[in-house]
Amino acid sequence: MADEDGAGGQGGGNLGDVLVRNDMVSEDELEEAKAEAAKGGAGLTGALARLGYVKETQLVEFLSRQYGVPSINLEEVEVEEDVIEMIPQDVAERHGIIPIDKHGSTIVVAMTDPSNIYAMDDIKFLTGFDVEAVVTSEASIESALERYYGGSSGEEIFDDVDVDEVDFMSESAADLDLDNLEDEAGEAPVVRLCNVVLVDAIKRGASDIHIEPYEKEFRIRYRIDGVLYEIMRPPMRLRNAITSRIKIMSELDIAERRLPQDGRIKLVMGKDKEVDFRVSILPTLFGEKSVLRILDKSNLQLDMTKLGFETPQLETFLTNIHQPFGMVLVTGPTGSGKTTTLYSALQDLNKVTENISTAEDPVEFNMAGINQCQMRDSIGLNFAAALRSFLRQDPDIIMVGEIRDFETAEIAIKAALTGHLVLSTLHTNDAPSTINRLLNMGVEPFLVTSSLNAIVAQRLARRICGECKEPIELEEKTMKDIGMSDEQIADCKPTMGKGCKTCNETGFKGRVALYEVMAMNDGIKEAVLQGYSAMELKKEAIALGMQTLRQSAIHKLMDGTTTVSEILRTTRADNA
Repeated sequence: MADEDGAGGQGGGNLGDVLVRNDMVSEDELEEAKAEAAKGGAGLTGALARLGYVKETQLVEFLSRQYGVPSINLEEVEVEEDVIEMIPQDVAERHGIIPIDKHGSTIVVAMTDPSNIYAMDDIKFLTGFDVEAVVTSEASIESALERYYGGSSGEEIFDDVDVDEVDFMSESAADLDLDNLEDEAGEAPVVRLCNVVLVDAIKRGASDIHIEPYEKEFRIRYRIDGVLYEIMRPPMRLRNAITSRIKIMSELDIAERRLPQDGRIKLVMGKDKEVDFRVSILPTLFGEKSVLRILDKSNLQLDMTKLGFETPQLETFLTNIHQPFGMVLVTGPTGSGKTTTLYSALQDLNKVTENISTAEDPVEFNMAGINQCQMRDSIGLNFAAALRSFLRQDPDIIMVGEIRDFETAEIAIKAALTGHLVLSTLHTNDAPSTINRLLNMGVEPFLVTSSLNAIVAQRLARRICGECKEPIELEEKTMKDIGMSDEQIADCKPTMGKGCKTCNETGFKGRVALYEVMAMNDGIKEAVLQGYSAMELKKEAIALGMQTLRQSAIHKLMDGTTTVSEILRTTRADNA
């Protein structure tokens, strides 16, 4: 019930003034109760009662008369399940309300502060219903929350950690004083709301948080397993306060609203859980949009046998990253898991006998024993400059975050030809088209064939939830349409998740990588030197045994890992 005080003076601010004006409490008692409420995350009425300044029964009677709304004892009311389901547990706990009835287009909610317009607006946005308030005591609300929702989820998003244990570490200082941050950000409810959003996103396994202002609405979305879901719609008046709070945590300029800004947040959960957020602020037509990329090291999967490689693909990949020199490229669109694959390779290569240097923009995860370099274009430290420096650092293995231009490609190929193993990424759709991208950059064909060891293309498909997975029947035509052979159709054991609490009713939990591994064998090299197109190269690679992204996805369908809809969403059918 942290938001009973309200943001911007809507909730407890008005309530406190009303109580003072009517001699229910003094100014000093009100201030002490506000401090108690902010400290403990409780509501103002509960704080006043705990401090002994006024009885809750008196408060309920007074508020009922003052605002002309009925009072109610929730112990005497039995609420229908479909009414409770209209308002999620986190919303009910955040506002300290209980839905008790609905009639027509109106929902009736019990609350401790009928002046809390913030809560009513949020519920109206969430349900689409008009909101009618009745007043009750805070103790009654807490009892009803336990009774109908089975305990707290907003405060204790992790089992043993609540949002008050969240702290933030800056890049330049070991710790930031949260009290100072609250003062700078303004209202305590905004601080708590931002904390809850960040921690809840981690709990749900989100990869990104989108905080988006529009002309008539303000929404927060999470990207979970590659798909965006709307989580909440805070009131419009909070958009600047929330953005400013995000900027303060990211050590950005809160006065700059015209230019994009990039920053980083280090969130500390309890004693040993640290999560980094990469923050991007973009000015838009109706305010600044904030996108936070979640870099949770505890979710980083570095075991290559669990990433999604088929056995022959993994053998080919391992063989090529363990060559004494040459280049291995990982390709795919943004968010396809290229960084995880590269980090997995580096983890496998990370030995005391090897000097490994990486040029990254940004450095997403810190890896012990590896020299990681953060790019800073503003001072001239780009991939090409870092690569030149690496070659003077006696390297064995070099990782370049991305080959974006001819200069970087030229230095990377030079390094690969002079006795170094080079790992890097490119943004191409499949492995064969990577060759054409390098040629279009201006790299000579003979340099491509002599430097490249292998190219890996990848995508991420959502994994069917293991808790609610169940066998299904697929039409033979559907399976043929996605490129399955008669033998594959006969062996296929398709499944689908029906939806459960574990997967937030989506049927999917986690993701699995789909790979296309093209080794640069003699046949491929000859095709490149003869000037084959990307399509011709792909046909040649398939003839030589390469498994395409679509074929990799079909194997995941056959063993019950993913679905037909995910195959169609993530892969193309050409030359499958």
